[in-house]
Amino acid sequence: MDFSLTDDQKALAAAAADFARAELAEHAADWDARSHFPVDVIRRAGEAGFLGIYTPEEHGGLGLSRLEASLIFEQLAQGCISTTAYLTIHNMVTWMIASWGDDALRQAWVPAMVAGEALGSYCLTEPGAGSDAASLRTKAVREGDEYLISGSKMFISGAGATEVLVVMARTGAPDSGAGGVSAIVVPADAAGIEYGKNEEKMGWKSQPTRLVSFDGVRVPVTHRLGAEGEGFRFAMKGLDGGRLNIASCSLGAAQQALTLSRDYLAERKQFGRELSQFQALQFKLADMASELTAARLMVRHAAWRLDQNDPEATAHCAMAKRFATDMGFTVCNEALQLHGGYGYIREYPLERMVRDTRVHQILEGTNEIMRLIVARRLLADGVIESLQ
Repeated sequence: MDFSLTDDQKALAAAAADFARAELAEHAADWDARSHFPVDVIRRAGEAGFLGIYTPEEHGGLGLSRLEASLIFEQLAQGCISTTAYLTIHNMVTWMIASWGDDALRQAWVPAMVAGEALGSYCLTEPGAGSDAASLRTKAVREGDEYLISGSKMFISGAGATEVLVVMARTGAPDSGAGGVSAIVVPADAAGIEYGKNEEKMGWKSQPTRLVSFDGVRVPVTHRLGAEGEGFRFAMKGLDGGRLNIASCSLGAAQQALTLSRDYLAERKQFGRELSQFQALQFKLADMASELTAARLMVRHAAWRLDQNDPEATAHCAMAKRFATDMGFTVCNEALQLHGGYGYIREYPLERMVRDTRVHQILEGTNEIMRLIVARRLLADGVIESLQ
């Protein structure tokens, strides 16, 4: 069993780290303070290959594994957690269109999305359908060769500043549940779409979050991904990877928090000696590193399972997401504590990191839902035994 990274994987991580230092780290605090969506930098991420990380090569992406995507997102998040989180969403939207769109739809959108010329948003959550996504009410009624989409989506990242939306809408009967949901690609400027205000959030301020309303929005039936009724399955497959992506952002945040804490403890003096000489603080640093290492192993193992199409990959992704996002917030919060009053002011990045990582425990399925997913699998015959 070899846990080491290949030379190519190390090179990918190094390239992402270089981009994070050059394009993200110095600007993250300013973007946060101004609630600025750095579209120009995101487009440069496309030039670097970071907008089509696991999109197949035949459609213009890098065609990398989910493990390699995790390595990249972990490094990028050390520059800016919030902006990297949007990059993960865009990658998921691009991959979905490349994977299940027809040739014309792929050609219309994927090359531009991989290049950063068109940005994407993922529209699943609704004002009345969050954790219970199968109860969504946005509907797409077929009229000849078109769908008429009506309804609303809530908490949509990038909304109002992106060019394409992947919308989960009900094409079946109102009580059709998960089997009545289809995934439809909608141009973001289509007639009948309205965008709400940019929500004032606790964190993730470098990306807009808006309500999106659809009032009889017409799109060709050919904009549907796959067959009618397959949308929920596509959404869940997207979320397996999405959970690893956001978990990887938490890894990057925790790594940066750990590095900052080590440096601060070595520099700051109290009672005549460096803080790093106090055993209680050494123990805290050791616990932070131990939890980060455990989470990183879980995320990479789950990514490997997903790459292998393992039948239990969904449960492993849920476990990794739950553990890594809880750990990421805890480590950033502990780092803030180690910095004392300095951690609480905006001159230092810790308060922003705490705010940005908190939402990771909510999105891509709350951590309570992650526990539910895992528990349901554990109650099936033989699953607990297979974890050994």
